Amino acid sequence: MDVESARTFLEIVRTGSFVRAARALNLTQTAVSARVRTLEEKLDRPLFVRNKSGARLTPAGENFLRFATLIVQAWERARQTIALPPGRESIVAVGAELSLWTPLLRHCLVWMRRNSPELAVFAQVAPASQLLDEVQSGVLDVAIVYAAQPRAGAVVELLFDEKLVLVHAGRSKRRGRGDEHVHVDWGERFAANYQAAYPSQSAPAVSISYGPLALEYILATGGSGYLRMGIVRPYLETGRLTLAPNAPEFEYSAYAVHSTETDANVMNKVRTALRAAAAEV
Repeated sequence: MDVESARTFLEIVRTGSFVRAARALNLTQTAVSARVRTLEEKLDRPLFVRNKSGARLTPAGENFLRFATLIVQAWERARQTIALPPGRESIVAVGAELSLWTPLLRHCLVWMRRNSPELAVFAQVAPASQLLDEVQSGVLDVAIVYAAQPRAGAVVELLFDEKLVLVHAGRSKRRGRGDEHVHVDWGERFAANYQAAYPSQSAPAVSISYGPLALEYILATGGSGYLRMGIVRPYLETGRLTLAPNAPEFEYSAYAVHSTETDANVMNKVRTALRAAAAEV
């Protein structure tokens, strides 16, 4: 598969237009159209529907999007692996979900920098489904995710047990305001468990998809929400947050997922770094 054709396909998706993609790639519109036509001939399916406002994906294009992303990422991984920087023996690619990059992934990267300086590191933050796809395809060595599901050719290892707990901002009660609940999106499993625990809960006035942002919002405005115990513990100790008595808690453990094909020596170093980072968390 032609990497540049896949890259062109992704640029059209990003910009929504053949014209804008050509401009971004510094190509003629004819060249962009030719690359897409080559892809469509190889796949035997149309990938875009073009109209006055730009271009939109066909069902076949939607299906190809994930693979085009993996093609480009695999090429970048190969390029990085072959062109190792001076003093580095090998490269390791690690990815984490948004809520896990800080502090877990940050601690992991710092540990590797101090204890495994022979490793070059590529790190990224992405949704869990994308990270797991990249582990299977070989683009990533390790994905750090919540609620990992077993996959063929992948090994799932528990990093640490985590709980989601219901907390209240302490100063909200001191001011006598109503306890506005902030809904934090912790994924499908949490949503199902939350619905089972609170079947009559009304729709929230505020929903936030990123835990650290929800924490800052609750601290600033008051109210309550489900947050990770590891993150709220310092605020519980100082009294800025309080645990809701008798409220249900939900499991939200973190896992490391890696391919069975990952180099064992490299994986042992990453595993040690992750264990050290998890201990700090």
